[in-house]
Amino acid sequence: MKRFGEFVLSAFAAGLLIVVPIYLSILLLLKAMQSVVGLVKPLAMLLPEWFPAEHVLSLLVVLIVCFLIGAGARTPTGRVMRERIEKSLFERIPGYALFRSLTQRMAGKDVENVWKPALAEIEEALVPAFIIEELEDGRFTVFVPSVPTPFAGAVYVLTPDRVHPVDVPFTHALRSVSRWGSGSELVAAMKTENTLK
Repeated sequence: MKRFGEFVLSAFAAGLLIVVPIYLSILLLLKAMQSVVGLVKPLAMLLPEWFPAEHVLSLLVVLIVCFLIGAGARTPTGRVMRERIEKSLFERIPGYALFRSLTQRMAGKDVENVWKPALAEIEEALVPAFIIEELEDGRFTVFVPSVPTPFAGAVYVLTPDRVHPVDVPFTHALRSVSRWGSGSELVAAMKTENTLK
């Protein structure tokens, strides 16, 4: 029965991580289409009435704008502008930088050294943790997730001797936390770390 509960919880969490971004993207796309309808209405009136011209043209305009922004963001000038906009606007939004780095880690991009799986020494024990950032004085800000919900937990600032990065993929560490620490390489890494001490 316990395994069934674990399965249900981990399946729900995995499904939520897939469904929520898709749902929000669709909502934003529909909202953008509604705001463009006024612009395409004169052109839509030239097309036959049976054709849903307003919807098709507004979707087309939104997709073209997304394409142009995406293509522009890949140029050197676009990267500089994106970084400036992120620093001046988006990073002021609470949690933006954290969720951006989390999304990058889940997508397999290691462009930043954040949310790196680690073992943290807390109260005479090694606990699964994620390195959020390394401070200028060498200490680490680490997030210790609560089990089995990996996105809730506590944040600690620890000295380097109490933080042990482990060579485990982010998704495996996340899965281990959601399964109460069972069945992943993180558990093996914890055992290895314990034997070294």
